[in-house]
Amino acid sequence: MTSGNNSNEKVLQYETFINDVLRRDLQSVLEQRDGVYEKIAQYLQLKNTIKSIQEADSKELKTDVDLGCNFYVQAHVPDTSKIHVAVGYGFFVEFTHAEALKFIEKKTNQLTEYTEVLTKDAAKIKANIRMVLEVQMITVHLSKCSF
Repeated sequence: MTSGNNSNEKVLQYETFINDVLRRDLQSVLEQRDGVYEKIAQYLQLKNTIKSIQEADSKELKTDVDLGCNFYVQAHVPDTSKIHVAVGYGFFVEFTHAEALKFIEKKTNQLTEYTEVLTKDAAKIKANIRMVLEVQMITVHLSKCSF
């Protein structure tokens, strides 16, 4: 009877490991990746905005700015020749349109590479979950077949 009890304990240990460690790690990696995708989307939106400003060839701009919680105010930009871009860690850099587009291209490429790393990490964690589940099934099967 102790071998059956021991195998039940092993099964519970595997389930605990899957739920407490592997699934949590997987969720964390996927949330990180989603955050990176959001940053990429913001940079691409900025890229489209810069191109629209260039096509309009306007020196001034009137726009609505979201202050948060969908609260908008009107803004007037007297000189659209330069733009301030968030480069990370709370820092902003003033760029010309061409410099900003170049920065956005490099930054989105860097972020895309990072999403690929996170996707591979997520695949590894999923593979580990499958492996532990297989071991768990084998343990259950062996406990049923033991004399």
